[in-house]
Amino acid sequence: MNVLIYLIPVALGLGALGLVAFLWSVRTGQYSDLDGAAERILDDEADRRPDR
Repeated sequence: MNVLIYLIPVALGLGALGLVAFLWSVRTGQYSDLDGAAERILDDEADRRPDR
């Protein structure tokens, strides 16, 4: 039962760390262009170099 004294703050700390990381990624624009990356994967012209 004494282990809960350590586990509860650790769990809350990890949850807060995850929330901070998520909010940082939203503020820096990581989710601003979700369709662009999906379309770049399918674009064959982006894979070709001019020297080929």
